[in-house]
Amino acid sequence: MKYQKVLIAGKWREVKNPAGHFNAVNPASKQALPENYPVCGEEDILEAIQAGKKAAVELRRVPRERLARFLELFAEKIEVHADELVKIAHIETALPKEPRLKNVELPRTTGQLREAARAARGRSWCRATIDSAVNIRSMMGPLDGPVSIFGPNNFPFAFNSVSGGDFAAAVAAGNPVIAKANTGHPGTTRILAELAFEAVRETELPLGTVQMIYRTLPELGLKMVSHPDIGASAFTGTKSAGLKLKEAADMAGKPVYLEMSSVNPVFILPGAVEERSSDIARELFGSCAMGAGQFCTNPGLIIVQKGEASEQFIRTLSEMFSSTPPGTLLSLNGADDIVDAVKILISAGAQLLAGGNKVESESCMAENTLLRVDGKTFISHPHELQTEAFGTASLIVVANDIREMKDIASVMEGNLTGTIYSHLQGSDDEDYYIIEPELRPRVGRLLNDKTPTGVAVVSAMNHGGPYPATGHPGFTAVGLPGSMLRFAALYCYDNVRPHRLPAELQDKNPTGDMWRMIDGEWTRKDI
Repeated sequence: MKYQKVLIAGKWREVKNPAGHFNAVNPASKQALPENYPVCGEEDILEAIQAGKKAAVELRRVPRERLARFLELFAEKIEVHADELVKIAHIETALPKEPRLKNVELPRTTGQLREAARAARGRSWCRATIDSAVNIRSMMGPLDGPVSIFGPNNFPFAFNSVSGGDFAAAVAAGNPVIAKANTGHPGTTRILAELAFEAVRETELPLGTVQMIYRTLPELGLKMVSHPDIGASAFTGTKSAGLKLKEAADMAGKPVYLEMSSVNPVFILPGAVEERSSDIARELFGSCAMGAGQFCTNPGLIIVQKGEASEQFIRTLSEMFSSTPPGTLLSLNGADDIVDAVKILISAGAQLLAGGNKVESESCMAENTLLRVDGKTFISHPHELQTEAFGTASLIVVANDIREMKDIASVMEGNLTGTIYSHLQGSDDEDYYIIEPELRPRVGRLLNDKTPTGVAVVSAMNHGGPYPATGHPGFTAVGLPGSMLRFAALYCYDNVRPHRLPAELQDKNPTGDMWRMIDGEWTRKDI
């Protein structure tokens, strides 16, 4: 059987001892695509790690300007091949060509690559700190090994393991990458890896700067993230897989950054329901149904206070869920996973208002699903009732009063986002300040009067949060240069002679524009 080649140690080559193979599936037709992709065995994985370690050493001597140029050149190549990439991503994911793939996600991808290039070139990201009186200086620098990246299925460009935010941040911080393609879009990832490797060669970076495999055995994935020569790992996917990777990495003392599960609670205060119930219902349904509900910031939990206005809101939302055709899911297992999650919610006391079943169709689909539960039951079974159904599925929690809404917030698990809808004229400020202190520490990003599905690629963005949304509440996967800090180590120099210091820590500002903390003051000045 002929397999697609992998990119290891600077070469596109056949796998050495494949542990099997797989085919991508078109979710719109449930038909397997013809290309055969290999499952790598241990020999390939170890060779990739070894090559990545060698590249990590070599990259320390590469000027930051060249890393920036690589990221910019890669972005240019993606744009040149945009039609080809959009076509294959559409076939592998069933996501719309326009506007989703071509007009939204692809420009976002090239934009964040260029933003990473600016951060690498500007160098302020490294947080150079100088205490001149004692001659101790420190900065963030690259890791001592490659970064392994496990990408998700829902963003074939912007979160792809070989073009997405983790990739851009890792390379901009000076690290090589070993990308594991998501099996939902291996062909898309292959083309991106080809373009990235072209850019590697043209900018004369170490050939092991970018490597790519399609799939490996689960036990080898655990071995990869815990290998002594791995610098760090990044994973976006299911909680069950993420926790296994975390356990293996933690036991080996290796950093691993996870994005796993989030129901993204939306609290709708009584003043907002009275003021604009129908408008909020439309906004929320649009957010819930965007991308067939397969966004990590999809609002899966909606909390309202008991009353006739809330009941009208629930009826309006339920009608939207019932009357709107479902979208195509990304995988064959997607509908089954939603049905299984709904069973858990119902067993914990939730009542089904709409949907809840698979759709018998030539495409991968599940019915739009809405459930409700009372606040007391939610507080009694918070873990089960925060089960994520990854699709157009949400649970409404009806609280008796604002104090019970606060109690509901107090049992929330960690989430990427939390939202509070409030009265536009501020009549419910008192209610807001009851809910916000409980919700704020349980979410990475707090929103007010807007839906959470938009994740702007700006430096202030936090696409992270407490467990189980991620494995660590202190880091973000979106927002440069902050996302680069996951893939960096703190370098400290004590009484090192001036000419032996990195340029960032010498008395003269290496760029003239780089921000440095000198004797307690952020400045661009020379010492």
